[in-house]
Amino acid sequence: MRELLYPLPLLLGAAIAQAHSASDAYLTLIVDDTDESTLHGQWDIALRDLDFVLRLDDDGDGELTWGEVKRHQAAIDRYAYEQLRFNDATGAACPVKPIRQLIDDHADGAYAALFFDVLCAHPGKTLAMNYTLFFPVDPSHRGIFVMHSGENTSTAVLSPQNTRVVLALK
Repeated sequence: MRELLYPLPLLLGAAIAQAHSASDAYLTLIVDDTDESTLHGQWDIALRDLDFVLRLDDDGDGELTWGEVKRHQAAIDRYAYEQLRFNDATGAACPVKPIRQLIDDHADGAYAALFFDVLCAHPGKTLAMNYTLFFPVDPSHRGIFVMHSGENTSTAVLSPQNTRVVLALK
């Protein structure tokens, strides 16, 4: 999964803004086979949507460059991870640890690909996830969610009406 992504430096000088399309993000979680207290995540968020909220286009020319995205990587992480929360079965928060940020190319444009780990001190059979990305500014936004736990795969569409999902880990 991670091998198919392009590192940000490959975008040097390339325009990555695309025509408007529906606001979607793609969130994938994988339960660690050797340590059930850790989940590995990849969250692909359209750069055009992040630009709308964070004003990534510094020169206002309508095109995002590698330099502009790179300058705003910390803001992208901060904004995104404020919109994604996890709690274990006891209700305790499970911290999200950002790993790296790359660019992924989707059919409708370039996406920030955020890689992270979710670390739960008290792993149990379930984990609650709260997702609110872009909902206050775009109620039509959808999060397409997939989780892999061993041989099991679960999916959900996250929306303003479906912000909380309880995940079966075992």
